[in-house]
Amino acid sequence: MVEAVTVELPNAASAIALAGEREENLKILARQTGATLVLHGLALRISGTDPQIELATRLVKALEAVWGRGTVISGVDILTARHALDTQQQDELHELRQDVLARTRRGEDIRAKTLQQRQYIQAVRTHDLTFCIGPAGTGKTFLAAVLAVQAVLANQYERLILTRPAVEAGEKLGFLPGDLQQKIDPYLRPLYDALYEFIDPEKIPSLMERGVIEVAPIAYMRGRTLNNAFVILDEAQNTTPAQMKMILTRLGFRSRMVVTGDLTQTDLPQYQSSGLAIAQKILQPVEGVAFCHLSKADVVRHPLVQRIVAAYEQHEQP
Repeated sequence: MVEAVTVELPNAASAIALAGEREENLKILARQTGATLVLHGLALRISGTDPQIELATRLVKALEAVWGRGTVISGVDILTARHALDTQQQDELHELRQDVLARTRRGEDIRAKTLQQRQYIQAVRTHDLTFCIGPAGTGKTFLAAVLAVQAVLANQYERLILTRPAVEAGEKLGFLPGDLQQKIDPYLRPLYDALYEFIDPEKIPSLMERGVIEVAPIAYMRGRTLNNAFVILDEAQNTTPAQMKMILTRLGFRSRMVVTGDLTQTDLPQYQSSGLAIAQKILQPVEGVAFCHLSKADVVRHPLVQRIVAAYEQHEQP
């Protein structure tokens, strides 16, 4: 038997935050629960079977801490809340929302958006070496950069070192204009972008000149010992096994390292093994090393990115 319940929303801001742009959130809630959700002013009408209504109501209530203060919820928020309900992790969901990592220069709060992202953050906080493997858009590099910048600004580390292999994605460095540094800079741009969220761009050159922040290709790390530093190795799937071993053995005293990569987007020649894949096999049982795996459910970019990742995963299955 089809029933209906009505949830009264406190104000227009909360109604807009819950419904989302063009009521996209209501459509996602409907897909997740099977219920029909219709918003009339401040009254949200939920109809369907008893189980559908119950699930939809619980999901809306689980998200109230966000939309109730007028903050627009996202599809990721809905999926995370659904997963928390399914796995009885409501307490973890509450903790996730309370744990603000940092505030951007624009005053926006940065926090984990999914339970897996929070586990990743906890791993980085408690391990000297953390690997994070997952598809594009899951916040692997961004979250590591957030933690690193905050740690360096709090004087927990003397330096922040951001590095990645300069491997071409179908292009050749030699054909690009400019000197070596100018050719490499485009490959390091995502790392700069993360810094700009928290540090005034005009201050970054000074910090780099003083050696507080270093952004360099992985080849520049050879022969060094990285003491009292927070090191992020990005795009690690494009390292060779020798490069990976080299950078891991650079880790010095009072240092922390985060290695991020996506094994489905390797730009190495087909005959070349990925250093990230090899490291995962070798180091999985090593004490003090954490491995975190993010999935399409953790994609926090445009909702279409999540569907693109899922489509590719399905296509690439044997």
